[in-house]
Amino acid sequence: MTLDRRSFLGTSAATGAAVALSGVAGAATPAAAATRTPVRRLERRAVIIGSGFGGGVVALRLAQAGVDNLVLERGRWWRPAPNSDTFPTIKTLDERALWRGSDLTQPFPTALFGDFSAASLNPYVGLIDAHVGTGMTALCAAGVGGGSLIYQGMSLQPNREVFESIFPAGVDYTEMNRRHYRRAGRVLHIQTAPDELIASENYKAPRAFRRRAREAGYRVEKTPMPIDWDFSLAELRGEMKPAYTTGDTGLGVNNGGKFSVDKTYIAKAMRTGRTTVWAQHEVVDIEQDRRGRYLVHVHKTDRRGRVLARKVIRTPTLVMGAGSMGTTKMLTRAKALGAIRGLPDEIGEGWGSNGDRIYVWESLTEDFGRFQGGPVIYDSKDWKDARTANTVIQASLPPLPLELQRLNATILVGFGVSPDRGRWVYDPLGDEARLLWNPLNDLRSFGAIHERVLRISGGTVLDTNAAVNTTWHGLGGAVMGEACDLDGRVNGMRGLYVLDGALIPGSTGACNPSLTIAAVAERAMDRIVKRDVGRVI
Repeated sequence: MTLDRRSFLGTSAATGAAVALSGVAGAATPAAAATRTPVRRLERRAVIIGSGFGGGVVALRLAQAGVDNLVLERGRWWRPAPNSDTFPTIKTLDERALWRGSDLTQPFPTALFGDFSAASLNPYVGLIDAHVGTGMTALCAAGVGGGSLIYQGMSLQPNREVFESIFPAGVDYTEMNRRHYRRAGRVLHIQTAPDELIASENYKAPRAFRRRAREAGYRVEKTPMPIDWDFSLAELRGEMKPAYTTGDTGLGVNNGGKFSVDKTYIAKAMRTGRTTVWAQHEVVDIEQDRRGRYLVHVHKTDRRGRVLARKVIRTPTLVMGAGSMGTTKMLTRAKALGAIRGLPDEIGEGWGSNGDRIYVWESLTEDFGRFQGGPVIYDSKDWKDARTANTVIQASLPPLPLELQRLNATILVGFGVSPDRGRWVYDPLGDEARLLWNPLNDLRSFGAIHERVLRISGGTVLDTNAAVNTTWHGLGGAVMGEACDLDGRVNGMRGLYVLDGALIPGSTGACNPSLTIAAVAERAMDRIVKRDVGRVI
């Protein structure tokens, strides 16, 4: 059986990518309701926008340095526990999957979502948001913990040659390797899956990937993951309802056991008593007053996005940790409107896709099993040449709606290295920043990934990026060595920092970005605590 269009669309949705291909858009908060709400004015020593891999690191290290800090997160707290129904699943998609509903007037037809109920389109502070640009749809997450809530969990570190081909020379790989990557890995509790789990019935797909990759002449390794694998083993014993062992992890793990940022960095920061987290607090504007202090305009919302309170927070220290898309959009808009004077010209530049590529691999000969345990077990790296370095991983396909259960397919994901970059520009008509991306970008990187995917699969794959170009791992927009210094200080701006994916120069070297973002933030905070606390902060 070959993948027809209907099968492809359904399978793409199952990966989580197609959830946002319709152009998920934040539904506008009713202006009248916001206007009627009184404004509360506050002051804080340090404000961090965003609670993901960058913001979480900053909150903890500032707190440990004795600096009270406030973390603003537009999304909700998600609190899974064994046998919970905290997160949606692919088989039962509902409004929790989408940030403020879905605007189906965007370029992608409603046929993509034939299984969605009307309720799934209601405004909600859901998990996945999308920024539909020219030539690229960039996906990101909302919720306390940021992208760590929904990422599969790969925690890959580039080697020296690949790292040094991307990052400025002042970011020393030896120091990163010995200190910052290891520290981030310890906090996130990364570890590989036990052999007992891999040998079980539900892990046929990872074993098939391992065998086929080795037969193609590629090295295969276990992938470090921020997961307590005892939860998976408990599922095998029937002590918890399945989640890991059926691959139902792309929209959050209902059983818990995942060391996401909210359960690691954020939790540790809050235990100091110096970090406060305000969930469902959406930053709608940032500006600077005449004395150089930053004003953060915030809407506190309910889960439908209705404005409950308006706040303006004045602070001498503003840390942008809203992710590459969130941070870049806010800074690009603030620069265009003159809301923050003196922002460098490089704001909005240097944005890359991390060379992401997602494939559906359908096979007539392999038995991937009725259920595909995950989230990710193995990866195959080809890093001989830093210019074409790439990594291919197999990701589990979760239980699908009934009409798609005939598929014998799994997911292959590639991460590459590409010199190609896009940029964000301010659109006055929409009053927001938008991404400009050349559809021909990343062709060299994609070619290297595609060749390996074909060799591993035998050629029976469908390239989802060829249908709708997307990335889950947008990077750049306020790049170190350009818009910022190597520690995330925005050039020429006292007290303004970027410490998230926007600081990264477009790629993390044939790896998913989570561990590198955390490690770069760890490195920066060592220096910021030493040099800026007590002087700037």
